[in-house]
Amino acid sequence: MKFLHLADLHLGKRVNGFDLLEDQRYILEEILALCDRHGVEAVVLAGDIYDAAVPPAAACTLLDWFLTRLAARKIPVLAVSGNHDSAERLDFASGLLAEQGVHLAGRFNGAPRQVVLNDRFGPVEFTLLPFVRAATVRHYMPEADLPDYDSAVAAALAACQPAAPRRVLVAHQMVVAGICPPQLAGSETAPLTVGTVDSVDASRFLGFAYTALGHIHRAQRVGLETVRYAGAPLCYHLDECGAEKSATLVKLGRRGVEHIDALPLTPRRAMRHLTGPLAKLVEHPTDTGDYIWATLTDPTPLPDAMAALRAAYPNAMRLDYQPRGVQEAAGGAARAVRGKPFAELFQDFFTQMNGRPLSIEEARAVKALREEAAKG
Repeated sequence: MKFLHLADLHLGKRVNGFDLLEDQRYILEEILALCDRHGVEAVVLAGDIYDAAVPPAAACTLLDWFLTRLAARKIPVLAVSGNHDSAERLDFASGLLAEQGVHLAGRFNGAPRQVVLNDRFGPVEFTLLPFVRAATVRHYMPEADLPDYDSAVAAALAACQPAAPRRVLVAHQMVVAGICPPQLAGSETAPLTVGTVDSVDASRFLGFAYTALGHIHRAQRVGLETVRYAGAPLCYHLDECGAEKSATLVKLGRRGVEHIDALPLTPRRAMRHLTGPLAKLVEHPTDTGDYIWATLTDPTPLPDAMAALRAAYPNAMRLDYQPRGVQEAAGGAARAVRGKPFAELFQDFFTQMNGRPLSIEEARAVKALREEAAKG
C-alpha cells in the first residue's frame, strides 16, 4: 500500500494580514496531482486541518472540495484533529463521511479509532489518535496514574487491541526522541517543553510500522526512520522563508515500511527574505508575486519605505531595519545559543561533529547521564 502523509494544512490561515486561501487551494491541487502520479491508495491528515476552532466558511468549503476530490478517486482519507481544530466540529457527519471512505477522528472517546483497509498483502490498521492532553485521557481512566502527556498517550494506545499485523498510527502531539526535540519552524507558537509534561517519547510507537505525526511544521523523523512529522505544506511564518516543503509518500509492504519519499511541493508564491538598501532591493525586482520579508540596511529609516517596497513587490509582508555595522555577529550568535534548550544544543553539536543526528538509543543514554549528573 502506498499512502500520502500530510499534516498541518491550517486551512483559513492568515500571515501578516494576508489571506492564504488561494495558496492553500493551489497546493491541494498539487497534492491531488501527486496522488494521481504516484498511485496513492490512502491519504493521512495528521491534525491541524483548520487554523482555528471556528474556521471561516471559505476554509470549510475548501476542505469539502479536497475531500470530495479524494473520494471521487476512491482514495480513503484517515484524519485526526489537532490542537488548532475543534474536535466536535470535525466529528460532524463523520459517520456519513466514513461510508464514502473519509474517516475523521475528532474527539477522543476513551480509545483511538481503528480503521482497517486492505491491500494485496492483507489488512492494514490505521489507528487514529486525535490530539489529547493528559486531562483528556484521565477523564476516561480516573484510576490510572497519568501525570503527563507521555503516560497519557501510552495509556490511550494501550486501550485498543491490534486489529491487523501491520499498523499505522496517526497522531498530533509533541514527540521527542529521548532528550532530543524535533526541529521547530517559525510558525510553532507553543513553547518547546522537552522533558516536561507536554512531550511524548517516540519509543511509545515501537509497535507501529509507521507513525504519521502532525504538530511540527518542519518535515523530519523523530529518532526512528518510521516516526515522522510530515510538516506543513506551505510556509506559515516569515522565519520559514526559503524552507522546502513536501508531502511524505510511504510504501508499506508485506512486513512493514519498504520506502519513504519526500515529494517536493512548489507553492503558488514563494516566501522570501531580502536584505539590503531599499534602492537596491527595488531596482531590479524578480518574482514580484512572492511574499517578501525585507530587512533594510539603510543607515536611517526611510519615509514611505513599505509603499516603495510594495510598488515593486505587491505582496511584501514585513519590513524591518538593520543598519550595516550595528549588528554584532558574535552577539547574534550568542543570543541564538542562549535561547536554545540543552537537548537541542547537544543535538546540534553531535550532528555537526558526526554528520548524523543522535539515534534514539544514544538520546536515551545522554538523558540518563544528564539526570544522573543532576542528582549528584
